Amino acid sequence: MTTIDAAATFDSLDPATGAVVGTHPLHDADQVRHAVATARKQAEWWRALGFDGRKKALVRWRKVIARRMEELAALMARETGKPDGDALLETALAIDHLAWAAGHAEKVLKRRSVSPGLLMVNQAASVEYRPLGVVGVIGPWNYPVFTPMGSIAYALAAGNAVVFKPSEYTPGVGEWLAATFQEAVGRPVLQVVTGYGETGAALTAAGVDKVAFTGSTATGKRVMAACAETLTPVVIEAGGKDALIVAEDADVAEAAEAALWGAAANAGQTCAGVERVYVHDRVYDEFLDELVAQAKQLEARPGGQVGPITMPSQVDIIRRHVDDALARGGRALVGGPVPEGARFVQPTVLVDVPEDSAAVQEETFGPTVTLTRVTSMDEAVERANGTRYALGSTVFSKDHGMEIAERLRAGMTAINGVISFAGIPTLPFGGVGDSGFGRIHGPDGLREFTYPHAIARQRFRPAIALTTFRRTAKEEKQLTKVVRGLYGRGKS
Repeated sequence: MTTIDAAATFDSLDPATGAVVGTHPLHDADQVRHAVATARKQAEWWRALGFDGRKKALVRWRKVIARRMEELAALMARETGKPDGDALLETALAIDHLAWAAGHAEKVLKRRSVSPGLLMVNQAASVEYRPLGVVGVIGPWNYPVFTPMGSIAYALAAGNAVVFKPSEYTPGVGEWLAATFQEAVGRPVLQVVTGYGETGAALTAAGVDKVAFTGSTATGKRVMAACAETLTPVVIEAGGKDALIVAEDADVAEAAEAALWGAAANAGQTCAGVERVYVHDRVYDEFLDELVAQAKQLEARPGGQVGPITMPSQVDIIRRHVDDALARGGRALVGGPVPEGARFVQPTVLVDVPEDSAAVQEETFGPTVTLTRVTSMDEAVERANGTRYALGSTVFSKDHGMEIAERLRAGMTAINGVISFAGIPTLPFGGVGDSGFGRIHGPDGLREFTYPHAIARQRFRPAIALTTFRRTAKEEKQLTKVVRGLYGRGKS
């Protein structure tokens, strides 16, 4: 990186207290371009290592992170305010994904033979997935290790260099990841640039070969618009308004616990968290009693299971949603209006909230949940599919979980669990609609950071020459006869 003016810095703060956690460089556009240029040179070396060499390097990095995971978790907890145990869980899941990506990249991406089809039977066909070069990753603050590692680890395993711009709320986490990679590998294949939105914007314009963005839908649209200027492809993991459906045959106590954890874990700051619950009429009262009883035992406080709201401006959005729900006839059975100046937002259970209210249609990103009675699973599915978002979803049913899940418009669904799909390395993670597009994790996540290269090799001369000016009328008749025989017989 170029030398940075000592005055061009900013602080990351502990959201629970406002204390300074660390001071970090404020990288400008020139410095970001320099980082990308450096990454471009490193990408050549990294790609030349091959799958086995990259796997060994990533295993070394994985071991460093695993040995020092308490250190990373403690830093994450200070910058986000999340409980230490939650930070440890996030770190563990990220390590598992790194291990999977490193161990499976060759199998997923290496050149393989594919069928040439009947008309091109004289050809040998194959495809491999090649690294793009340099991937820019713009990460979020709510899960500053697990979420960006879903792009970083998979992009690296696929053979790319990475320039990572962490959130301005969690720059220390990003610097820690880059420093430990350098320690383990000895080359700056993974670099970090820190700063505010201008630094992220500079990354999109710095000549990277793809941008992986996680954040709000509005910011995702701006990232796409910027990348469109250079036809830079993007993968967008944006917001969510995920629903949990409780069928009449559900384990009500388990469903209530899952709903509460999905709504209030990480102080509700989870893109695939539970924000809406639709419960069958026959078990609604039982579920409501269970959820309220459990929620009343949970308190957002320093050192508690629910931490502070990391981004201060998010408190205003949460307050607006709760106030709108209450003004339109909703009731808060737990929690209620959010006080001015609050750093912590108490778990809030809202009932009788209209479906067109902000609390149901817009992403809240706080420890709140709306609860709605439905008369059938048809109604539950219709309402669950009734927002612009379509990221994750959850179904609780002993016998009909798959049937209900297959009707949901969502990128992922958990049955009789909550957000479990995110922890499974083989499953793709991503949404549709206002929740974005593209996928991280699993084979799809590895291919997301590559481009396919197809090769057709002639093995012998064809019986019917197709791609030549020497093709005769007789051969064209033969072709017509063959195609009719193969594809035109039988009833339609």
